[in-house]
Amino acid sequence: MRFGLLGPPVLFDEAREDGRAGDRGAGWDAARAIASPKSRVLLAALLLDAGRVVSVEALKDALWGGEPPVSAQASLHNHIARLRRLLDDPGRLRTVPSGYVLRIDEGELDVHVFDAHITEARAAHTARDWRQVVRECSGALALWRGAPLAGMPPEVGGYAFAQRLNEARLLLLEWRYDAELALGGPRLHELVPELAALTGEYPLREVYHRQLMLALHRTGRQAEALAVHRELRTRLVGRLGIEPGPGVREAHVEVLRGAASEGDSKGDAHGDSKGGSKGNPMRSRDSKVSGEPGRPSPSLAQLPPPPTHFIGRTAVRDALHRTLTAPDPYPTAVISGMAGVGKSALALHVAHQLAERFPDGQLHLGLHGATPGMTPLTPAQALTSLLRDLGTEPCRIPEEPEAAAALLRSLLAPTRTLLVLDDAASAAQVRPLLPGGAGCGVIVTSRSPLTALDGAARFPLAPLSDDESAELLRRASGRDGLDGTDAARLLVGLAGRLPLALRVVAARLAARRALTPDALARQLAAADVRLHHLEYDDLSVRRSLAVAHDALAASGREADRDAARTLRRIGALDLPTYGAPLLARLAGTGEQRTEAALDRLLDVALLQETAYGRYAPHDLVRDFARERAGEQDTAGSAETALHWYAAVAERVLTAIVEPGPDRDDRRRPTPSQPGGHAAHVDTVARFAGAEEAFAWGDRELENVVALAARYADDPSEQRAGLVSTLARLIFPYAHRRGRVAEMEVLGQTGLRVARRLGDAAAEAYALVDLAGLHFLTGRQSDALALNDSALAIWRRLDHTSWVRRCLDNRGLLLDGLGRRTEAGEALERSLEYARRLDDPYGEAVTQSHLGNLVEHTDPRAAIERHRRSLALGDELGAVIVRHSAHRDIGYAHLRLGQPAAALPHFEESLRILGGHGDWHGESRTRLGLVRALRLLGSDGRAARECAELLGRADARADHYTGALARHQHGLLLRERGHIGEAREEWGSALAALEGTDEQAVVRELRELLARTV
Repeated sequence: MRFGLLGPPVLFDEAREDGRAGDRGAGWDAARAIASPKSRVLLAALLLDAGRVVSVEALKDALWGGEPPVSAQASLHNHIARLRRLLDDPGRLRTVPSGYVLRIDEGELDVHVFDAHITEARAAHTARDWRQVVRECSGALALWRGAPLAGMPPEVGGYAFAQRLNEARLLLLEWRYDAELALGGPRLHELVPELAALTGEYPLREVYHRQLMLALHRTGRQAEALAVHRELRTRLVGRLGIEPGPGVREAHVEVLRGAASEGDSKGDAHGDSKGGSKGNPMRSRDSKVSGEPGRPSPSLAQLPPPPTHFIGRTAVRDALHRTLTAPDPYPTAVISGMAGVGKSALALHVAHQLAERFPDGQLHLGLHGATPGMTPLTPAQALTSLLRDLGTEPCRIPEEPEAAAALLRSLLAPTRTLLVLDDAASAAQVRPLLPGGAGCGVIVTSRSPLTALDGAARFPLAPLSDDESAELLRRASGRDGLDGTDAARLLVGLAGRLPLALRVVAARLAARRALTPDALARQLAAADVRLHHLEYDDLSVRRSLAVAHDALAASGREADRDAARTLRRIGALDLPTYGAPLLARLAGTGEQRTEAALDRLLDVALLQETAYGRYAPHDLVRDFARERAGEQDTAGSAETALHWYAAVAERVLTAIVEPGPDRDDRRRPTPSQPGGHAAHVDTVARFAGAEEAFAWGDRELENVVALAARYADDPSEQRAGLVSTLARLIFPYAHRRGRVAEMEVLGQTGLRVARRLGDAAAEAYALVDLAGLHFLTGRQSDALALNDSALAIWRRLDHTSWVRRCLDNRGLLLDGLGRRTEAGEALERSLEYARRLDDPYGEAVTQSHLGNLVEHTDPRAAIERHRRSLALGDELGAVIVRHSAHRDIGYAHLRLGQPAAALPHFEESLRILGGHGDWHGESRTRLGLVRALRLLGSDGRAARECAELLGRADARADHYTGALARHQHGLLLRERGHIGEAREEWGSALAALEGTDEQAVVRELRELLARTV
């Protein structure tokens, strides 16, 4: 007796003539139907686990689902007894303690015979023994009576069992038609209707379409074959977004060439068998062009051509070589950077150089992570594309991405293959595509560094250097005359040294020989239309940048939408750099959300992190962001930023200026200050101390100056008033830090705005501030004129405390100009005002200035004055007063010829100052320290201190202080015998001091330079 599951469950009464129980070809004709539905279910449940124990509970579930009757146990016994009566030997169905076992001998179950035929057919197909393939496939297919387990309720189970058998049948049909196509003959005509029926039943199974195309072609029906291809391609592209696989493509080529031959074995030539090659899957397919059986096809070589003009990147290229050729398994390199920076060009350049190290093939797949007009591939789509390229038919690609990824790893495991995955969107998109073979290498390009991709080596790309950019421009444009020209340097700068932009510039120059580099540079110089001129043919900087922005804006994630909004705010404000607190104000979100948005902008390379917590876009991204920001955004963002900066500037002022009239007066509003400023200040946290406030100013001063300069002439009185307020509040920080260039802009801006708005108090502040700048840079005469103008305004406004300050400043400046009698009068009046106002801080400062005045004639009396100032400073806890008093005592000792006594006072002055910031005081203290050390013969330490002072002065663009330091440095060099170098230092110092009022040092420098060497 035999048993059948390839259709409804049945029994076969054996009708052998020769008595051979194991003959797969006999005994399957006389099927005996089982009338009882319950008996059929019982037989199916036992056959699915033939030879194994099937529990009573499992049989009850199969017979009655989850609701067996009360009499289920008795009914099961009855059904078992009934089934035993149908068997040739009741002993086949045995009762065991836990259930029942049905004994099936070899060759008695049709599924087992079917599987044996499949094994033989697979071996014959691999060996290209076409006649044996036909025999085995026909034998297996003859057993097929319909869908396995047909008519059985779902409780029986066996779904995966039935699916496997259905798939096996389709595979047998494929193999048989492959063999019949290879054998040819009159049977070819019979194949056409059979294959046509199969293509209708399985419209996406490419192998049947390929076979139908070949059958039609080889029976002279070429037009119909082409129609089959056309319909299949339309269906695949429309439904799946993919092109037909290599098997169909090659069959299409054969049809087009009309090159069919009787002995052609192309039916097997597409790697359709899953049981074929155990080696390289890319070498297992037979040649489709030659038609020679067994001849391997060449390895996949999908790399696009290497870039024609590849410039620079030597260090990163060498590092990529080392990574991809290292003995470590699974080398993966991620090349990241902004749009147009040359990621793909570098990847292709390196991939072509390394192609010989990966002899089993080079695969290239564009993932469209940031491709204009394209949606990024899903991991499933990318896996499908790679598997199809490796010869896997779409119908055999698992639907689950995990299974498809496992299949890809299996195919690549024994190979040495290079994968170039271009334009990846995320690590999640790439991770399933990574091969499992130790000999494979992967190059990924992405705007993101894909830091979530474990084990990858990362190679972030920056724009090219100036020289590399100029060379790329020359080569790509064919304009040899560009070498070293000002126009070339200007074009490189306007293109942001970005390879994509440089290629556009080069293309425009190459296309229009009459277009001169100077003319093109003039077009690009207009920032509002620069991106318009950076488009040519399919090259476009704007489109490349828009992909990332638009994807963020359309995203369902809050952080992505915040990122797009933040980029537009950046464009609206257009500052040198940005921090999260400002952007949070501009975007109207909290700092936590803003930081998440900034992370996303970094990830898609629309921003760069120039320092921790500081962000800036590339110049061309800046142009793009400006385009996306509307006029309303720009005006609103400017006002928000000015309010915020003015509010924080007041917090800075409070933190760095000691309590007293100086601080209170600065905080007092002037008439042009917009209302609501105090409310904005309340929303800003206080600084923990002066050091934190100075650090904020160091980060933000560049932005403050840019905003003030841009909106000083704004027609809006609101914004102009904010500029005036901001200049007044931030200037003490800039002065204390010695930021000379920024002080000039802030002072002039504040003065211009105040006069335009008719704000006398704001004008007086700006005049005082500019006087401070001129004093700091050695221009006492100019400072005196400005200070006296401010003094006149303060007197008119009857602002006594500011009158006192201006008198104090006047005395200090007159002393520097040698007008000591007038200086004494001004200082005495200032001291009188300080006492009348009960301003001990002001009194201490004026005592210090009186001491400096007395020092010219009586240094010891000066020291006593300074000690009084120091005592007041100690009583007040005023750092600046104490630090200044020690410095001035040190200078008095130097005048007395006592450098040893002076030295500890200079050292103590610097110790007291610490991080409180007072560049004028610090620089004069360091200068005195250098002089004392030089006079004491400590030349080594003096030289080090002098170099430190020079470095700090140069960092602030303080040429005046730098000149005074060079004077001392020259003296140190002379004492070491380096006369030539000393004269160079003195010459530089003299040139820097021209136009200042530092006459004593200028005279000494001239004398030093005039002496005979």
